[in-house]
Parts: sequence; C-alpha cells; structure tokens
Amino acid sequence: MNRLLPYPLLTAALLLMWLLLTSFSTGQFLVGATVAIGASRAMAALHPSKPRLRRWQLFPKLLGIVTLDILRSNIAVAGIIIRGDRRDRVAGFVAIPLDLRDKTALAVLACIVTSTPGTAWVEYAPDSGVLLLHVLDLADEAEWIDVIKNRYEALLMDIFE
Repeated sequence: MNRLLPYPLLTAALLLMWLLLTSFSTGQFLVGATVAIGASRAMAALHPSKPRLRRWQLFPKLLGIVTLDILRSNIAVAGIIIRGDRRDRVAGFVAIPLDLRDKTALAVLACIVTSTPGTAWVEYAPDSGVLLLHVLDLADEAEWIDVIKNRYEALLMDIFE
C-alpha cells in the first residue's frame, strides 16, 4: 500500500479537488484517481524532506493573523481600485533581511506574502537571506520590514526552527 500510495493524504486531497472542480461521476472519479496517484508517486520520487514542527500549536494564531491581513489587504486594494486614486500611490520594492532559513517556513512565508493582495514575493537570495518584496502601496519601507519580520517571520521561526 505504501508503494502505491506513498502520500495517501495528498492523493485523497487531489482526488477531492478534482471531483470538486469537475463533476461527481464514475469517469471523473477514475481520471481523478489516476491523476492523484500519479502525482503522489511523482512527489515520492522527489524525496521531499519532512518538515519539523517545533510548536505546531501556534499554527491557529498564524492562520488568524494571515486571514485578517488578507481581508484588510483586499479592502485596501479594492479601495485603491474603486476610488481611482492610483496617482497618489507609489509602488516599489523592499529588500527585507530574513533570519528564517527553514525551507518549509520560507515556503509558508512565500504563500502568505503572495496570497496577500498588493504584495508579491519577487526573489529570495539564500546566501544572504534577503527577500525582495514588491508592494503596490509603498508608503513606508520600514513598516513593511517590521510587518514581515515581526508579524510573520518571528512566528514562523517559533513554529519551524
């Protein structure tokens, strides 16, 4: 069973996602199961390292912070678009030195930044630990550095490192 389904939760999640995106029919179930099993076996061929969660109980706190930030950011970006006051806004890049080195934690941070409207993860230099972030409304560069370092990075370091 382990050889056929090396990642059973991934397989089940992919199959469920397939069925939700298509339709609940026998044919779609068979196609989805084939795709899910193939993706699970491909994932096993990559030999990913298992993440080490030091303090997993902080995940709900992180999820709450991220959910509120995404909601606030959606409202702010919608306001910029609806009001049309784009001339008053300055977009720009912020270089943020990160102390975070865990690959899984960096991936979670990338997902957080990218899923927040108005920000985009542009580049990460692993040798120097500098994250290049693009911000739609860059009013204060120091404020963005503080948000990433103190709001997300510190919590991710507590969880993963």
